[in-house]
Amino acid sequence: MPKPADHPVVRAGRIGVLLMNLGTPEGTGYWPMRAYLKEFLSDRRVIEEPRWKWWPILNLIVLTVRPGRKGKDYASIWNTERDEGPLKTITRSQTEQLAARLAPEFGDRVVFDWAMRYGFPDVKSRLKALLEQGCDRILMVPLYPQYAAPTSATACDQAFRALMTMRWQPAVRVAPPYFDDPAHIKALAASMRASLAKLDFEPQVILCSFHGMPKEYLLKGDPYYCQCAKTWRLLREELGFSTERFRMTFQSRFGPDEWLQPYTDETVKALAQSGTKSMAIVAPGFSADCLETLEELDGENREIFLHNGGEKFAYLPCLNASPEGIDTIEAVVRRELMGWV
Repeated sequence: MPKPADHPVVRAGRIGVLLMNLGTPEGTGYWPMRAYLKEFLSDRRVIEEPRWKWWPILNLIVLTVRPGRKGKDYASIWNTERDEGPLKTITRSQTEQLAARLAPEFGDRVVFDWAMRYGFPDVKSRLKALLEQGCDRILMVPLYPQYAAPTSATACDQAFRALMTMRWQPAVRVAPPYFDDPAHIKALAASMRASLAKLDFEPQVILCSFHGMPKEYLLKGDPYYCQCAKTWRLLREELGFSTERFRMTFQSRFGPDEWLQPYTDETVKALAQSGTKSMAIVAPGFSADCLETLEELDGENREIFLHNGGEKFAYLPCLNASPEGIDTIEAVVRRELMGWV
């Protein structure tokens, strides 16, 4: 049957893969930082305090003081060549390399794109772009190895909000967390071995530092702590390290409440003061280096260690867009595309 003359152009039959990460400000100045922090810290998944209590604190105190301070931190790691945060640079590269790997097999049937939960490119616009390219099935891949409500869930929330506005919704899948995926553990171990081999010293202690969260979130049922612990255990076993040499800690606490422990900064200080002369830190909860790894771990914690008696310190980079990093993402994507390709 012929289509009506005014029938809109319909594109269908392709599959979209959308890599999703946390986000980055558009600049290091006060106003770009303020816009980013407002979006981030207004998220009810991130800050679960009642609005009547948190809103005055956020708008009258946090968003007055924090943009300037965090802007200086971002400036210290900023990709000046592209004028963007490293998380954006790395996520783009991960997407491009994944697409290049899989193109010989899938051709143009599978379309790859990336988005940020906070900031740009935003999730809604990239979902729309995939639909416009004929993707009626979309795999969303939150690039968080361990599930947490303030990361994986809020990324999906943003996507679902966008889907609610669409007349013709695509079929969607969400890749589950890959904290114990054998491919991920092997990739982490290979990356760590390569980084350690480049050092001119052998660290006495290696901290496995994960992003922290309020302890209350764990008590409410968030599986994040247990998934971090399993990643740490499996990685330790893969590397053959003892629990004394390879320790799990949590970083980046914010506010007065108790967070998951032990704290990374306090552990670094205690190690240095107790006579540990060399150490390294790795952050297997991050798929890409960002402010929390480059400035906090490699910057702040390096200073803490050296100022308290430590002598040699190393930060071991995330998987990023390394071959091992793409191995992990490829393994997840291939598994979740089964039945579609």
